Parts: sequence; structure tokens; C-alpha cells
Amino acid sequence: MQSNRNRSRKGRAALLAGFALAVLFPGVASGEPVTAFRHVNVVPMDREQVLRDQDVVVTGDAITAIGPNLRLPAEARVIDAHGKYLSPGLADMHSHSESREDMKVYLANGVTTILNLGGATATFVDQRVPLFNSGKRPGPHVYLALRIDGTPEYGQIVVKTPDEARAAVRLAKTNGYQFIKLYNNLSADAFVAVADEARREGLGLTGHYVRAVTLAQQLQSHDVLVAHLEELMYALFTPPDQDPLAAPPDSVIATAAQTLKANRAFVVADLFTFETIAAQWGRPAVAAAYYTGPEAKFVPYEWRLDWMREDYISKKGSLDPRATFEARLAKGLSDAGIPLLAGTDAPTIPGIYPGFSLHDDLDRLQAAGLTRFQALSAATRTPGDYIQATLHEPKKFGEVKAGYRADLVLTDRNPLDDLGVLRHPAGVMAGGHWYSQADLGAMLAQVEGDYRRAAAMGGADKP
Repeated sequence: MQSNRNRSRKGRAALLAGFALAVLFPGVASGEPVTAFRHVNVVPMDREQVLRDQDVVVTGDAITAIGPNLRLPAEARVIDAHGKYLSPGLADMHSHSESREDMKVYLANGVTTILNLGGATATFVDQRVPLFNSGKRPGPHVYLALRIDGTPEYGQIVVKTPDEARAAVRLAKTNGYQFIKLYNNLSADAFVAVADEARREGLGLTGHYVRAVTLAQQLQSHDVLVAHLEELMYALFTPPDQDPLAAPPDSVIATAAQTLKANRAFVVADLFTFETIAAQWGRPAVAAAYYTGPEAKFVPYEWRLDWMREDYISKKGSLDPRATFEARLAKGLSDAGIPLLAGTDAPTIPGIYPGFSLHDDLDRLQAAGLTRFQALSAATRTPGDYIQATLHEPKKFGEVKAGYRADLVLTDRNPLDDLGVLRHPAGVMAGGHWYSQADLGAMLAQVEGDYRRAAAMGGADKP
């Protein structure tokens, strides 16, 4: 018969063990789900390294512990990840996707964060984004930018005066936007007002080169994310009259690096996007292949119709020299320590497929001369750094560390040896939910089937 003293000792031991687990996994007491990856190789992305044979514990939507042979709560969901690799979820920092289907396609490609750079419907902003960001619907975490310009030429919200500019920033803040996207035709006075009000309201600035001010003035005004790598060409180079599509001289690279570094600016290195535009420039056959390519089945019928109406195929001359220059520009900026972010502009450009094209952008960064770690950083650690520097969120993302948001991709092999393994994730974690490879495949199959049925009914698949 067990003595009272022994029962007391065991009771105290159980109490202490429970207390230790509660301290290590504070969400357990509040009923948050716990997921544990056992015996996984961690690619933390804080530096170029792999932590072998680790346990990674996720409580709710946050990483709460990393280490070998951790003691887990009894209710933890355990994923046997022996021999696999766990790296941060990917980020597309220039997207215009807004459909529920696009969000599933992004997730199936390991993309757990997107920055929507304008044009989204009120339904997406007000109703869908809160569901994605709370984990109530499958999809990446979404950040939002409101587009503004000085004319209606590009279909933005138009602001003419400083007062209108300030009001637009306040309206954006009220409606849940975190960024203002600037367009080319904004007046100098309106630009100054936008930058000042955005700083007051805690919103970030991103977008195109504003022609009414110099690039240096634009970057000095605020922490700015340059939305396209090619904006640096337009800001720093005037092509000769006899060759309006001429590529800049390589001396522009040093000028761009100096200007960006002096103002701590970030740049979206959309190499694949510009390359895709150049490929179909004046080439109808190339563009036609994009409408029926293997990934086109994951693009809404309505977007494919829009692609067919694009006028790239009727253009004269060639953008190929500029596309080649862009690759050298990306390499030069990277060598100079300028933080580059991956982004695609999906799905506004023919041939740029949500989710899939982010992997193509990583491939182009590597082909431009960046290491695999540098290229992967552009879709993980650096986007996290930019969001943190701009919005100062309490929960960071972009690295596999305790306290970070649990945006994770599980792969069969090390992505630092081959970025291609990220195209076929063994599973993805986002919004506090684990999606197995089978779950991700089912998402893609559902999207493909829904689009096929909608197209058969007359193209009724609305974004």
C-alpha cells in the first residue's frame, strides 16, 4: 500500500512538471493547440546554418520552443519529421491576389505571407483578410496597401491637394491598411503630406517612383519599400531618343546602391516578373502559352481573359537588354548590402501565377548570382525585417525562432542545397494550423475543379 508521503511526493512532482510545461508552453493553460515537430532539421534563416535533430513546438500560432528531445504536453499533436527540414514560410511582397482560391494556391506553394499592393475589393479588405490573419480560413497572412495617385490614369484613388492626401492616409488607417502605395503622378505637395501623415499614423510607404520628386527625396521622407526593381531604372536613367528601351549603363547600379543605402530602403526584386514581360514583348506566341500553361488552371478565368487583352504582344522593340541589366542590378545591390525582397505582381501580369511564380523569382535571384541563402532570405528573413522595422509588430516572422510567428514549411530536403524542394512542401503551417502534403494537394485540386466548372458555365469564377 502506497504511503501518504509517497503520494504527496508524486503529487508535488506532477504539480512541478505541470508547472514547468505551463511555463514552457504558456498557451496550454488557455487551451491553445500545441503542435510539435519531432527530430526535424531546422533551417532558422537567422544565418546560413542547419540545426540538426531538433524538436520545434508551436503553441497556437507562435513558436514556443526549439531544442533536442523536448518534453511535450500530453495533448500535443506530434509530427514525425525525422530527416526532414523545417524552414520559414515564404513571403510574396508584391501581390494583387485577393480571391479565396488564390490564398489556397499560395498556401499550397509554401507562401504564408503576402503584401497586397493595392486594388483589392472592400470584401477582401473588410471580410476576408481578418479570417486569413486569424487562421479561420486557409491562406497566408495578408498585409494591405492602399494605392493613391494624382490622376486617374492608373485607376487609383486620386488625391489632388495635401488635405486630400492626409485624409486618404487616415481613411486607410481606419479601414485596416498598413501601407500606402504611391503612384507616379502624385504631386510634390501631396507626396510630402502623404509621407508626413503616414509617419504620424504608423503606416508604411511603398510604391512607384513619384516623378514630381527625386528618388532621394522620396526615400528620405520615410522608410520606403521600392515596389519594383525597375523603378530604379526609371528614376535614375533617361534613355536616348533614338533608343527609348535602352538599358542603363552599369554605373547606375552604384548610384542606386548609394541612394538606397543612405536612406535604409528596401527593394522588391521582381526579376521573374520583368523577365516575363520582356519575354512576351511583341511576341504573341509566347503570351499565348501563358494562357494555357500547366499553372494556368489555378488562375481565375476572368484573369486569363484580362491577360488576353494586355497589349504587351503589340509592342515594338525589345526589353531583353533591360531584363539582363535588372539581373546585374539585383546582384550589385545585394553585394552592396541593400535588402532585397521577393515579389511577383501576381496575377496582374500574363504568365505570373500566384504562388508558383514566387519560386521562379527565387530561381532568377540565384541565377543573377545570389547564393541560395541570399535568395531564400529575400522571401523569408528580409520581409520579416521590413515589416518589423515599419510596423513594429509584437510577433515577428521570417525565421524559425521561439517567439516568432509559426509560419513554417516542411520539406524532404534542405532548401539551402536546392531551392526547388520548396515547390513541393511536405507540409505547411500557417495561422496556427498544420496542413499536410495531402491537405495542400486537396486544396489545389479543389481550386482547379472549381475553376474548370466555372469556366464551363461561362467563366463565372469571380476573384
